[in-house]
Amino acid sequence: MKWLFKWLFRLFLLAVVLIVILLLSLNSMVRVYMEHRIRAQTGMDVEIGKFSVGLTEPTVTIQNFKLYNPPDFGGAPFLDIREIHVEYDRAALARHELHLTLVRFNIGELDIVKNEAGRTNIFSLGLTLPSKKPGGGKSAADFKKQTGFEFKSIDVLNVSVGTAKFIDLKDQHNNRTQKIGLDNCV
Repeated sequence: MKWLFKWLFRLFLLAVVLIVILLLSLNSMVRVYMEHRIRAQTGMDVEIGKFSVGLTEPTVTIQNFKLYNPPDFGGAPFLDIREIHVEYDRAALARHELHLTLVRFNIGELDIVKNEAGRTNIFSLGLTLPSKKPGGGKSAADFKKQTGFEFKSIDVLNVSVGTAKFIDLKDQHNNRTQKIGLDNCV
């Protein structure tokens, strides 16, 4: 009987250690999963510097998100987002509703690239996405069907935009940089 208690105690300790390891590596696992999904859906390379899901607070934070152009657009960065911070309502989430209380979106740089063939990366991005149904864009019913959640609202949206660049791979003289300088526009 004594050996049974020893084994149960060992199994309990092993379970506690595994749960601690899971909690400590949760953000890394979600970050890798998100990178994989974005790469699969867009066909573009992606880097997420830091991904944090609040376990005690209803928050999700993504820092240093970089989306890279495909090789035919030079492979340079397409979008550099310094921070995406989302705070959500847990009670609404439990009811399968998506109610965001705060969304902070800080775009550091957007690079629009015109390739040698004269195509622009922004317009080519839509070519790799699934085609929409005839008759318009995505509806709230489509969002609910895909995610299982009904989108309710965003209470506060805080947007910052740094710079935008236009890069012409065929004629470098057409390259332009525009500082937008939009900081914390609520």
